[in-house]
Amino acid sequence: KMSDKPDLLKVEKFVRLKLKKTNTEKNTLFSKETIQQEKKCVQTF
Repeated sequence: KMSDKPDLLKVEKFVRLKLKKTNTEKNTLFSKETIQQEKKCVQTF
């Protein structure tokens, strides 16, 4: 049965130390100049 109240017992038993470490990588956005160069290359074809 689902209720509107969260199950606080699960939250209280949660142990942060058991979490696995994950590796994340940053995705950088292209600069305006790079985008303009790409557009020029695509327009020439």
